[in-house]
Amino acid sequence: MINLDMALSTKPAPVQPDLSHWPHVVIVGGGFGGLEVARGLVDKNVRVTIIDRHNFHTFLPLLYQVATAMLEPAEVAYPIRTVFGKAPNVRFRHGQVSHVDHERQVVVLSDDAELAYDHLVIATGATAAFFGIPGASQHAIPLYSLADARRLRNRLLSALEHADAVADTAPIGLNFVIVGGGPTGVETSGALSELIKTVIKRDGLKLDPTRVRVILVDMAPRLLTPFPEKASAYALKELERMGVEVEFGRSVVEVEEHAIRFADGERLRVAAVIWAAGVTANGTLASDVQDKTGPGGRVRVNEFLQIADRTNAWAVGDSAAIPSGDNTFYPQLAPVAMQSGRHVAAQIARQLDGKAVVPFKFRDKGIMATIGRHAAVATLPKGPTVKGTLGWLAWLGLHLWYLVGFRNKLRVMINWTWRYFDWPSGPRLIVADAETAD
Repeated sequence: MINLDMALSTKPAPVQPDLSHWPHVVIVGGGFGGLEVARGLVDKNVRVTIIDRHNFHTFLPLLYQVATAMLEPAEVAYPIRTVFGKAPNVRFRHGQVSHVDHERQVVVLSDDAELAYDHLVIATGATAAFFGIPGASQHAIPLYSLADARRLRNRLLSALEHADAVADTAPIGLNFVIVGGGPTGVETSGALSELIKTVIKRDGLKLDPTRVRVILVDMAPRLLTPFPEKASAYALKELERMGVEVEFGRSVVEVEEHAIRFADGERLRVAAVIWAAGVTANGTLASDVQDKTGPGGRVRVNEFLQIADRTNAWAVGDSAAIPSGDNTFYPQLAPVAMQSGRHVAAQIARQLDGKAVVPFKFRDKGIMATIGRHAAVATLPKGPTVKGTLGWLAWLGLHLWYLVGFRNKLRVMINWTWRYFDWPSGPRLIVADAETAD
């Protein structure tokens, strides 16, 4: 009889090629930009190490669906090691970079470990911008990480459950305030309105719909300011149809644990404040890699995406102030991150081949935002604004295309298809460790 354990133990382990003599490219950050740099260097004669404090890539555009119990966290995240599992020249290092020593060409991690590099790519993304508003960073919940989404889902569901628990004795009103009328604020407002209707209808919560308010506030005079005005008008009409109260020209001056204050003096009791008012690179590694940073703490780069005065250090995506001409910079959007990541990979390869680098040129393919089931707006650079169900289907298709991992694509497609025809009980779970998740 053959001993299976012995047979398995005698099977030779795969021989790992010795790549130590190849140039080393260190990518700090596993977001859209960082992954595209690494993908562009697969099968090139370089060693690539991706460093990130999370061992997974997060599909940020769908975080609001995790927060509003439409998707599970695992459906918008994918292990970075798995993404590059078949690429022998790409490795992943779980950790956080504390600083960069340009003179020695090393990155220093928080545990004092050092990694030497021949080329460095800063792709650390951005974080929520609170603009110094008192209490905002402590009490408002942004949507820029998987932990944020889980924490917000906990907050929303807990508030609804508490309101149901006291409904018979002391009915309470619930106010949910979303700060920011960009795509994230609009998408979150619509999804939250749908969530509230769902728990009342499908879960039997004893809530008076008229006492549950979803309020979207913004300093701007209209929603979705990067979009054409007719797209903004359509988004406003759809949100109001869903019961969302939209208030323009409102400035937040303080966020308390259970309240929000506006510049006009109003203090409103709230169950949650969702912060979608903008992003910044301040507080990330990007704001520490050079003496003088660009706008919002971003790394200043030249037209080739090289960090100023250095030929072997680069920055991409939200962490980079990429010049677009006339002293302006490209917006911090996923398409810019992905295209800049692919560009830097190509330039590193060109340098290694002894070729001159070429300037970055962004190809605008349009912007889109969803408002709820069957409603979205999509604006093409040279074409009409697509809205309604057609815009919604376009939004679905694009996000499925860029979602990382076949398993995630399949699961999200099934969930979205199911919810197109019905709104079944979804992952409306209050997870105990969400408040303390990193």
